[in-house]
Amino acid sequence: MAAVEAPQDAFSGTKDVDERHRIDEAALAVWMQANVEDYAGPLEVRQFKGGQSNPTYQLITPNQRYVLRRKPPGKLLPSAHAVDREFKVISGLNKTNFPVAKAYALCTDESVLGTMFYVMGMVEGRILWDGRLEDSTPKDRGEIYRAEIDTLAALHNTDYAAIGLADYGRPGNYFSRQIDRWSKQYRASETQVIPSMNNLMDFLPQSAPEDDMTSIVHGDYRLDNMILHPTENRVLAVLDWELSTLGNPLADFTYFLMQWVMPSDQRGGLAQMDLKAAGIPSIEEAVERYCAATNRSRLPNLDWFFAYNLFRLGGICQGIAGRVRDGTASSPYAIAMGERVPILGDTAWAFAKKAGA
Repeated sequence: MAAVEAPQDAFSGTKDVDERHRIDEAALAVWMQANVEDYAGPLEVRQFKGGQSNPTYQLITPNQRYVLRRKPPGKLLPSAHAVDREFKVISGLNKTNFPVAKAYALCTDESVLGTMFYVMGMVEGRILWDGRLEDSTPKDRGEIYRAEIDTLAALHNTDYAAIGLADYGRPGNYFSRQIDRWSKQYRASETQVIPSMNNLMDFLPQSAPEDDMTSIVHGDYRLDNMILHPTENRVLAVLDWELSTLGNPLADFTYFLMQWVMPSDQRGGLAQMDLKAAGIPSIEEAVERYCAATNRSRLPNLDWFFAYNLFRLGGICQGIAGRVRDGTASSPYAIAMGERVPILGDTAWAFAKKAGA
């Protein structure tokens, strides 16, 4: 949602591996042979176009395709790019029916490729980058949105302790801890003074709601972080678990709801759309469906949650701006992401004022 407008093909598919992210393919092949069941070379390595954070590669063999995600090289923010956490949550969810790729192996030995990485199965299907789904019919749009809502509800209903994820995060005070985390990231990456972001760092900690429950939260749940079936409107795999943890599921769901209030000149923004004609559920219908699936009677005032989520996006984008400054960003769109921070901060502050700031 924070990304600027870009054509579908700018993010889709693969490219030759970026010179900054070259890896020792021979060393990788030896490691794959020793650690990935049923692996058989020869191995071809491509790099996925999409993604701002962890460099992601397609590994092609005669019998199967895999995906490799690794920490980027260079100076990194503390706790960022935790690919080992991604591997842990995917491995846990493999024990359930939740749609996620098969986790094969994690490599913490940085001598192999220079940074930590993991390998998972490649799921074939559709990745759609624009939430307006302009090339879809109203029927298809409705089915895709309902599938998104139902999949997120299924994640939040998952018994995380039963799949070995009781220690995946600290239950309680989720919003306060997240606000503190993204405030620190913002400060560490700050490139200009943005008054609205400073105001939010004062207001949000004082007004954060108490947690009513704890679940696995994805942290970046949106259309382009999932793979849809090639011909059916159902989710085959949820991707990009870098920001996942244990936390308040309402943080996840209200982040997903942000696209309903984002302007239509932003990728996925639905604010100016005729949703009924488009076949997309209204925000009220989305809330009702999610609440029914998770046994909630209602959601509290959404304005605070929108302020929080926009602030968090601002912190994420400022982190990307900091990585541009430090030379570790992995996407040409990273500069534009950083330029969005003042807009996100000002919009978040407008919601905060509606929420009582």
